Amino acid sequence: MNQQLIEKYNLPIPRYTSYPTVPFWKENRDDKNWMLQLSKAISSGKADNGISLYLHLPFCESLCTYCGCNKRITTNHAVEQEYLQAILKEWNLYLDVIGTDISIRELHLGGGTPTFFSPANLDIMMQGIFEKVNMHPEFEGSFEGHPNNTTVDHLEVLYKNGFRRVSFGVQDMDINVQKAINRIQPLENLVKATEAARSIGYTSVNYDLIYGLPFQTEDSIRQTFEAVIQLRPDRIAYYSYAHVPWTSKSQRAYNDSDLPAGKDKMALYQLGKSMLLQAGYTDVGMDHFSLPGEALLQALESGTLHRNFMGYTTSSTDILIGLGVSAISDAFFAYRQNVKTVEEYYVRLKDDELPVFRGVDLNDEDIVRREHILDITCRQQTELPDAEWVRTDEFQSYLLQLREDGLVKQVDDQLIVTAIGRKFIRNIAALFDATVIGAQSEIYQMFSKAV
Repeated sequence: MNQQLIEKYNLPIPRYTSYPTVPFWKENRDDKNWMLQLSKAISSGKADNGISLYLHLPFCESLCTYCGCNKRITTNHAVEQEYLQAILKEWNLYLDVIGTDISIRELHLGGGTPTFFSPANLDIMMQGIFEKVNMHPEFEGSFEGHPNNTTVDHLEVLYKNGFRRVSFGVQDMDINVQKAINRIQPLENLVKATEAARSIGYTSVNYDLIYGLPFQTEDSIRQTFEAVIQLRPDRIAYYSYAHVPWTSKSQRAYNDSDLPAGKDKMALYQLGKSMLLQAGYTDVGMDHFSLPGEALLQALESGTLHRNFMGYTTSSTDILIGLGVSAISDAFFAYRQNVKTVEEYYVRLKDDELPVFRGVDLNDEDIVRREHILDITCRQQTELPDAEWVRTDEFQSYLLQLREDGLVKQVDDQLIVTAIGRKFIRNIAALFDATVIGAQSEIYQMFSKAV
């Protein structure tokens, strides 16, 4: 990987799980307008192919210092019941708007630590979600599991409720790195959780790994990947650590000098990627790797890969409803995000209000730009639209830069991501982002760097 390219494109860039991206949304507590937007999506047939659900379960027993997610640290499991009831109340408020003649095609449990909840409470939650609606014939259920506390009972209960995918947060297997990020996770726990999932019948096991964590070295990365590859997870997500201490105070536990950066950080990525490719994995894009025959790779090859707030998904739905604190919903024509504290979340639901606090309604140009961003991130190509903004000097200048640097090639109006460009997919997607073309807006400094 050309070092000059790394230095040139290692800029703060969104991960493009939405467009417009979240920091550009405005405060919007008007749940009535949100209901109108959702109703518009339903009446337009956007739910005909099923909808997606995301449940944010924020509780963790201990703080992982690298984590930038919305979480609540507690060892008091009495909090489970009240939160469970709040999730189901929010869901029923949504059903009052969208009706019950819908099917759930995709459901993901994220956090926090979903396996903080007892298997019995997870079962109650799932039964409540499906009490009034149908499960789509092609339903896909997935959840994030912590190898230290995901039990056979957790796996069996969720399997009974239709879940076939599990993602284990591994991050790094080196003890020095684990101590720095406060996530001590013995290899035997990962082995035990993985083997249990497979014996029960889970068809896809994913590991999340991160490069750029404090005190990582090429030796520690090599040892991590040697251990991981032996277990043959079906998918691996190898993310760049997002160091954003201005929004995640726990990341102030270490200094910038403790973090690999620039060419040292890229070397960690290149090493991990090369080991995965040698082991038979395929680069799906945006730091995701898959074994041959796995559904994620099949979706890429068939052109059906989709991306939303849950990341890459094999189910392409136009409506995603997020339940729980900080959860984000997508009604095709609009986005909304829930309030970020458990206390305010409870208050809003007590008043029979959907707990949204900010969002954006999309105009026609936003929808077109989003389509091309999705094409780049999910299909690694797109056809340039016949739009005035494509002919602007800013757009054409950035496009020329991407071509000259070998990140894309252009055949007539078809724009194709090159092999080198795959690592800079966020930078390429930014070509279609009206907020970034031409100059870096100050607000963009909030994002993690692309490399």
